[in-house]
Amino acid sequence: MHAQASSPPQPPRAGRIGARAAILTGETHDLATAAEVGKILHEVRRASFEDHEIALPPLYYGTVDATPLWICLLHDTWRFGLPTEGLREFLPTLQAALGWMERSVAQSTDGLLRYLDDSGHGLSNQGWKDSGDAMRRADGSIAPAPIALLEAQGYAVEAARGAARLLEALGEGDPAGWRSWADALAGRVRDHFWVGSGEEAYLAMALDRDGRPVDGVGSNMGHVLETGLLTEEESARVVRRLMRPDLLTPFGVATLSADNPAYNPLGYHTGSVWTHDTAIALRGLVATGHRAEADIVIEALLRLAQAVDGRFPELTSGEPLGSTAVPYPASCRPQAWSAATAGVLMTAAVGLEVDVPGGVVRTDPSGVLPRQWRLQGVTVAGEELTLEGGPEPRS
Repeated sequence: MHAQASSPPQPPRAGRIGARAAILTGETHDLATAAEVGKILHEVRRASFEDHEIALPPLYYGTVDATPLWICLLHDTWRFGLPTEGLREFLPTLQAALGWMERSVAQSTDGLLRYLDDSGHGLSNQGWKDSGDAMRRADGSIAPAPIALLEAQGYAVEAARGAARLLEALGEGDPAGWRSWADALAGRVRDHFWVGSGEEAYLAMALDRDGRPVDGVGSNMGHVLETGLLTEEESARVVRRLMRPDLLTPFGVATLSADNPAYNPLGYHTGSVWTHDTAIALRGLVATGHRAEADIVIEALLRLAQAVDGRFPELTSGEPLGSTAVPYPASCRPQAWSAATAGVLMTAAVGLEVDVPGGVVRTDPSGVLPRQWRLQGVTVAGEELTLEGGPEPRS
């Protein structure tokens, strides 16, 4: 496969994004909003939200993953063509976000990124699985906070390495130091998160307040595949566990294994299937070269798309009714991060890899774009590309 330019380049529009991120970055420590210096916020709403023991302000910072994910987003934006000179307006926010990560890890007793609701009325779980019963041990019990989420460590590793590239491009900071920081964090995850041995080994979804693995089998492990946290052999081990039928359903990856005593196919994070969660696992499968497994997950998402008339829901039941996806009663549909799965599907299908600063725009020869087919509308560095199928049909 190859890419053809079909229109002249247009400059990326990033200024407003950078300004908004700077405005919404924490500038002080505030218990009520969970704000901290350099921390990227979690939620914005028009008014306060109250439900039982939870009371959240309009601007709420109670999340452990938004800050490293913002850094990853900035790095990805640069890889897709944001000019290096355009990075400089983001530098203060980048430095603040890195400072928050560095302080958070340094203040942790085990050198891991952790969360804890200090206010007593915020979210007890502060990753994307933010329901109070999300963190389950293998026996079904709920793990106590402060929690060190597996995926948050992976995001932080990816963010630190991406930031090193950005700092190098800008001639700022200590890129080598951030690479060393990422390597050290990856080593701590390797030492503490693996559960079991041999073919039955898998990654715990978190560590609890006592440093014990939260050993329920969940979709969390799929989030670290593309972060660079794992070795090739470790990635293969994770892939094998993800593809087992207690996690992989006809419509995507379940949040919690069907073998867990707490499993509920309509539990918010205890057995349901989230569209974006599955899409992240799919990105990881492609990134680590697991093409056959990626195709299976693509088929699951296409099956879901067909069942919901092309409007991906926030989440659905972990078990179908016959061939029908059972809707979750309070699921958003449409929802932004679920709708973005359509883009993940297309880039995964053709194995699109873009790194403009590295001079790379290519597709995977084993992708599914057949001969004489074209994929139009892919924009790289402001330039719209047409991806064409290779000279040989896929067998």
